[in-house]
Amino acid sequence: MSVLSNQILQLQQKQQLLLKHYAQLKRENTQLKKALSKKDIQLQSTEEHLKALQQNLDVVKLTKGAFDEKEKKDLDKRLSDYIKEIDRCMKLLNT
Repeated sequence: MSVLSNQILQLQQKQQLLLKHYAQLKRENTQLKKALSKKDIQLQSTEEHLKALQQNLDVVKLTKGAFDEKEKKDLDKRLSDYIKEIDRCMKLLNT
C-alpha cells in the first residue's frame, strides 16, 4: 500500500506542478496579447501618419509641378482609389 500511496502523492505533485506551469503560461499569454495589441495600435498610428505625410508630399509636389510620369500615374491611381472609397462610403450612408 505504501508504494501506491507514493505513486499517488507523486502524481498529485506533478499535477500541482503542471497547474502552476499552466497558470504561468496563461499569465504570459495575456501579457503577450496586451503587448501585441499595443504594437498593433502603434503600427496603425504610424501607418496613418505615413499616409498623411505622403499626402502632404503629394500636395507639395503638385503645387510645384515636380511630378514625373510614374508619379503622375501613381497619384492618379491613388485619387481614383480615394474616389472609389468615398463612393462606397456614400452608398453605405444611403442604405
